Amino acid sequence: MEGTKKRLAPASIALGAALLFGASTPAAKLLIGQIHPQLLAGLFYLGSGCGLYLWSIGSKAFRPQAQETKLVASDLPWLGGAVLFGGIVGPLLLMIGLAITPAGAASLLLNMEAVFTALLAWFAFKENFDRRIFLGMVSIVIGSMLLAWQPGAVLPLSLGSLAIIGACFCWALDNNLTRNISDADPMQIAAIKGLVAGFVNVGIALLGTVRHLPGTLFLIEAGLVGFLGYGVSLVLFIKALRYLGTARSGAYFSTAPFAGAILSLLFLYEALTVNLLMAAVFMAIGVWLHLTETHEHQHSHVEEEHEHLHSHDEHHHAY
Repeated sequence: MEGTKKRLAPASIALGAALLFGASTPAAKLLIGQIHPQLLAGLFYLGSGCGLYLWSIGSKAFRPQAQETKLVASDLPWLGGAVLFGGIVGPLLLMIGLAITPAGAASLLLNMEAVFTALLAWFAFKENFDRRIFLGMVSIVIGSMLLAWQPGAVLPLSLGSLAIIGACFCWALDNNLTRNISDADPMQIAAIKGLVAGFVNVGIALLGTVRHLPGTLFLIEAGLVGFLGYGVSLVLFIKALRYLGTARSGAYFSTAPFAGAILSLLFLYEALTVNLLMAAVFMAIGVWLHLTETHEHQHSHVEEEHEHLHSHDEHHHAY
């Protein structure tokens, strides 16, 4: 029972991150038609960075004894790469793609992030995997494809499609780079990423074709979407990385498009289709495979000192 709880806790954190990010996608689709894509990408991350910075101040005031490990100089190359690919280039490509790509095709292509993340984790970063994890990921991806499939439609490799595929690859790089600093304070990582990426994209937009910022209400809406969908989601994802590794966390996170579809069904009154129900079955199978996965190989951990706020379980891999 104790072992099951240890597996369920980080899995729940990863699924929470997916839910928040999934909800941000239909919200971004609603906002993208009112603003320049690069400015919206910047506002999302500014909302994320500012919100997390204020949250961290409040956390320290109410829980001064709770201290996470701070970033050190050796973490900066990993953080810099994560900010560049995951905070600046990736969101910009996604906003460009969302502006000119149908919602169904965009949802389908967003699942390439899980595929790229797992492939990079397995082959570039040498993270171990087994057949159960692979089958679970395949099941989730199949469910996502069913969710976005439109009978009689052909998905063209348009500029928008290529932009979203590029965004997914950038976030896959981000996921694997962030894994190497996931023992550090996730709030600090996410806040720095949000502030730097936000200021860069907003600055570039204002120096380019955008001449003024939108109204106060729009800024609040974009900031809130960014804080929850990008900031809090990223904090939860980093916590999941500590215990699950990159490939497993990425597999759970690939349920985000399904979460977005459910929320669209409830709040945007989209039709309930057979594809949606079939996708739910495949994704449930994939999540179940990962929740019930146990290691069948033998490995040992190197003795190391930790200052961060977590304890090891059987999913924690040291590089």
